[in-house]
Amino acid sequence: MQGDSAGGVPDDAGRVGADPDHRAEARPRPTMDRDTLAELHRLHASALFRALLRLTSGDRGKAEDMLQETFLRAWQNPQALARGPEHGRPWLFTVARRIAIDHFRSLSARAKELGDETPEDRASSDDPYEEVVVAHAIHDALAELGPHHREVLVELHLNDRSTTDAAAVLGIPPGTVKSRNFYAVRALRPVLERRGLAPA
Repeated sequence: MQGDSAGGVPDDAGRVGADPDHRAEARPRPTMDRDTLAELHRLHASALFRALLRLTSGDRGKAEDMLQETFLRAWQNPQALARGPEHGRPWLFTVARRIAIDHFRSLSARAKELGDETPEDRASSDDPYEEVVVAHAIHDALAELGPHHREVLVELHLNDRSTTDAAAVLGIPPGTVKSRNFYAVRALRPVLERRGLAPA
């Protein structure tokens, strides 16, 4: 290596000595093209908005703000949606979930500052925001499981049946329902994690 290259930074043409800060300014971060963003919105905005309405207890203004922020992030991160708009829903729901959770954490922090009652005193043991997001992705995730696991999860968790009722519907003993549910949940978790949607 030649002496004048020590400590230098190659530029786009392989030359040495280019200023990385200047290069970053000259080459702005790529954004999603308008047609792709419009198609992404057409395919997924309605489902996202419904989920955000539930997350915000019907506050349309807040849901619309969160929806706009979600698509802004999509516009800023085209590489995250390189597979195409039709495959964008899991990523969009993940982003929307994080935006919603950040919002409610901010509200909880302000409530804690204003009153003696802590957010933990009021919160339930379940995270409803996670549950809504996972519910919207559950159909695609279940398709990756075997039929025995899938049908037990559907009866117990989507159809909200008891173990006894699920056993009667499926024609298997209650103990088998419990066992299959245990292994089905274990099998489902990595599927949801790959989609960024695993419950906390």
